[in-house]
Amino acid sequence: GSNTQLEDTAPRIVEHPTDVLVSKGEPATLSCKAEGRPAPVVEWYKDGERVETDRDDPRSHRTLLPGGSLFFLRILHGRRGKPDEGVYVCVARNYLGEASSRNASLEVAGE
Repeated sequence: GSNTQLEDTAPRIVEHPTDVLVSKGEPATLSCKAEGRPAPVVEWYKDGERVETDRDDPRSHRTLLPGGSLFFLRILHGRRGKPDEGVYVCVARNYLGEASSRNASLEVAGE
């Protein structure tokens, strides 16, 4: 019939991030899109640690876009470190389970 209930579904990643090479100070986006019902919550991890975004800290230079992608206003890179460089993975969760994207590396172009 036309009034079939939509069944809840575990998340699945429909768009995976890809490796990016960025010049320091430039913006960058790591794509991620997940589907599921209820709509999954997306979190990002870098080298295994959760990435803080502007939702955690309003001053953060990283924003979680509505679709789940991770946007960097500018890539931070200093003599003392490369805080944005690393391997990123996007994880989507709802009560039925979770799905992880492929790994994507973000590299800062050399000086």
